Amino acid sequence: MVETLSTRRTDTRAQIQVNSFIQSVYNWMAIGLALTGGVAFYVAHSPSLMRLIFGNQILFFGLIIGELGLVFYLSARVQKIQASTATALFMLYAALNGATLSFIFLAYTSTSIASTFFICAGTFVACSIYGMITKRDLTSLGGFMSMGLIGIIIASVINLFIRSSAMTMMISYIGVFVFVGLTAYDTQKLKHMALTQPAGLDAGVVRKGAIIGALTLYLDFINLFLMLLRILGGSRD
Repeated sequence: MVETLSTRRTDTRAQIQVNSFIQSVYNWMAIGLALTGGVAFYVAHSPSLMRLIFGNQILFFGLIIGELGLVFYLSARVQKIQASTATALFMLYAALNGATLSFIFLAYTSTSIASTFFICAGTFVACSIYGMITKRDLTSLGGFMSMGLIGIIIASVINLFIRSSAMTMMISYIGVFVFVGLTAYDTQKLKHMALTQPAGLDAGVVRKGAIIGALTLYLDFINLFLMLLRILGGSRD
């Protein structure tokens, strides 16, 4: 009886720990998405900023390279930097991403952007819940989806030169499948991360874990949204 009560208390503490960590991850992800959306909307409605960003290829590709650099730096150095620095870098990345994604407000109708966002949010939440509650080990799924992601990147680079609309749609459909799988896998990985955190861990370390988790899910959400937008979005033309 005592052992059963002790086991229950341990399970309860573990569940509280997981819930607290995952909530923190989602809070930061939501802040990042809100910042991206706000910056994208502001830039899209500022003709001078649109000309500055998209009228200067050096600046535009500089922003893209800067975003990639921030992702790689944050992923590689998160354990060696301060929690406040990690948070600031994540916010900076979200803002830069908003600036470069502002073109969607000119390419697609506001109605289709909004409807696609809600479809994406519903799909993302469903996949994330599955990743949280499933007892199946999704490691093999994550490996398979990571290979699919590499394939998408290669195909996208090739399509920059051939500019095939058919390939664009094929990449988009495959991309939806890939990022749906990655969302479930990444959520399960974060759950395991929370379960293996020792009790009494420094708050800064926990914050950095939440930030890198938020960045991971943020990237899944943004890419899933863009893939769905290519499929469902209504063009302004």
